[in-house]
Amino acid sequence: MEHKNKITFSRRNFLRTSALASGGLLIGFNFLTSCEEAIVPPVDISKLNFKDFNAFIKIAENGYVTIFSPNPEIGQGVKTAMPMIIAEELDVPWTHVSVSQGALDTKNFSRQVAGGSQSIRFGWDALRQTGATAKQMLINAAAIKWNVDAATCSASEGIIKNTNGDTLGYGDVVNEAAHLEVPENVNLKETKDYKIIGKDAINVDIDKIITGKPLFGLDYKEDGMLYASVLRPPAFGQILTSYDASKAKALPGVIDVITIGEKARRYLSQDKLDPSAHWSVRLSNTDKVVVIGKTTWDVIKGKKAIKATWKEDSLVESTALHDNELLKILDGKNLETRREDGNIDKAFAEADNILERTYESPFLPHNCMEPMNFFANVTNEKVHLVGPVQTPEAAAKVVASLLSRNLEDVHVDMTRMGGGFGRRLYGDFVYEAAEIADKMKQPIKLISTREDDMSLGVYRPAITYRIAASIKDGKVTGYSLKEAAINSNMYGLIPHFFPAGAIKNYKVESGNYQSNITTGAWRAPYTNFLAFAEQSFFDELAGVLDIDTVQLRLDLLKNVKDGEDSNIQYSAKRMTDTIKLAVEKSNWGNTKDGVYQGFSAYYSHNTHVAEVIDITLKNGLPMVEKVTVAVDCGIVVNPTGAKNQIEGGVIDGIGHAMYGDFSFKNGTPQDVNFNTYRLIRMKETPIVNTFFVENDLSPTGLGEPGLPPAGGALANAIKAATGQILTKQPFAKFLIKHDAGLKV
Repeated sequence: MEHKNKITFSRRNFLRTSALASGGLLIGFNFLTSCEEAIVPPVDISKLNFKDFNAFIKIAENGYVTIFSPNPEIGQGVKTAMPMIIAEELDVPWTHVSVSQGALDTKNFSRQVAGGSQSIRFGWDALRQTGATAKQMLINAAAIKWNVDAATCSASEGIIKNTNGDTLGYGDVVNEAAHLEVPENVNLKETKDYKIIGKDAINVDIDKIITGKPLFGLDYKEDGMLYASVLRPPAFGQILTSYDASKAKALPGVIDVITIGEKARRYLSQDKLDPSAHWSVRLSNTDKVVVIGKTTWDVIKGKKAIKATWKEDSLVESTALHDNELLKILDGKNLETRREDGNIDKAFAEADNILERTYESPFLPHNCMEPMNFFANVTNEKVHLVGPVQTPEAAAKVVASLLSRNLEDVHVDMTRMGGGFGRRLYGDFVYEAAEIADKMKQPIKLISTREDDMSLGVYRPAITYRIAASIKDGKVTGYSLKEAAINSNMYGLIPHFFPAGAIKNYKVESGNYQSNITTGAWRAPYTNFLAFAEQSFFDELAGVLDIDTVQLRLDLLKNVKDGEDSNIQYSAKRMTDTIKLAVEKSNWGNTKDGVYQGFSAYYSHNTHVAEVIDITLKNGLPMVEKVTVAVDCGIVVNPTGAKNQIEGGVIDGIGHAMYGDFSFKNGTPQDVNFNTYRLIRMKETPIVNTFFVENDLSPTGLGEPGLPPAGGALANAIKAATGQILTKQPFAKFLIKHDAGLKV
């Protein structure tokens, strides 16, 4: 999307205004349609049905502004950054702005989603338009009051001025402005005039976060609310046959013990299913025992007291089985071609040399700091849902279907989330809460323990990649990428990421093994492991070619002409500039003795990132000392929040590449809490220095792109230090110890 400084409004922009009962101006705006080129027939504004992203501005008579943030906040900072964009174009001091979380509104909004690092990218133009339109309406109202031409008036810092020197505050004209027509044309600021965008802003929730004020789903309470905890099968592939709840019911504080699952089964039996909800409903379609009680401790104790019998309903799978099946897929001939350029067979047949590696990754749980939870109250009048979910609209639709209610009856209020990473895209915990509340006819709060989340949840799928490159006359002539994954394969865009377009003969294939273990999105889906595989492969390939690993990438990028191939998703120029910035800031190749560097560069979620990791060896084991990150994400809205996202992604990527391991034995997860599941420790976290490529391009996402390159940069640094080529994660499991001959 091109950067524009002037926007022409038509009714297809779905802008609306209304006066508030308490006095003030409310403006709503459809985010996504403002980015579309298609012409939409004129619409009666009083009967608009908003369909995409929306933001709201409420201006009080005292001139202070409340901005409603419609998107779920999972720690990615949109609750701060999105209102900053509106406030910039509204031209009001950031100190005069308060931010509130908007509720789900299926009539006026859609894609109120936290996922794919897309919130800022999709909202950028529309958010600016919303602020600029409100500003122009306030100026128009002041001009009418002064009986002057609005073109002779201007506004800044919440104050409107005319050429006569008269001034009015926004609050002085807010009621008049609320009744004016929406202007057809509004001017947007030049980037050089920004006062809020590009300046550091503190997280709007920080005071509540650090003082423990109610903010997250687990904090939410209502009078008369009961608690619920669900006993799930101990293994994938098992179903409930019987249970004895007598001991549980005898415990003080336990109100009742019930079963759920029938509504989910009925939903799955429908002819037409919402594909986005299928997996998460599947988590709820077996019979489960639910303990209802007065407190969280009551229901947790009650659940432990239940004696349940389970039987195998399908194959109870183990990690050894998965590993073998994935390798069989790569060795087989039933892979699906996802992209093919040139003649890969000829390139490999004529090659002087062929480099081939197979890379393997395990399942991974999400391990959100806040375990899954949700509040539900089902009455004859409405279904009230409150809690942390990344896809509130999808959850509302499924709940309406599960309970045979009209969608208009389902109301969802969003709380801040203690982590999401893709887990809360799947609303199984919402559906369970609704089914329990419907059965109990009382408000309930479903709570999960860490063990619940890790033992029967949604996991990053185990994936195996086989990468091969053909070399002729010292040049890379062919590139083959094969993927074998549990349940589902790489996104359609991934075959069009680098090195697509950079190598003439290029082929991507994939296949999958269907498992009863539920899998789904995990921070930077697929690229979180693919980036390690490809970037470590390129490092090794550079060695075979006897060329600097950075130079190999730069040379390949010269083969790509931006804009010539519509199927290329990255920008060669932007990636080149990002790589050069990382090289410059990291002092690449000029470190002191005992420091080893690894390089990685990757494009994902519309953002270009390059990383250099510095490690040292202590007792033969790698210690990450510093990470230098260069990022091209377009305009940086909030530098503080942006750096937080990059640093968090890098540390997450290093930690899981180094330690993340999760396996199954007879359908049972082998780790259910942090006493055995290894995460990166505080003392192991490196210094992360982040640098942004400066440009005036529309911003892209940051919640995920910093993670994928981290594993590759770490593997390459370890290879530089030890000579060891790592092809499996977690690295710590396969590193050769010092006393076994580690090269120091």
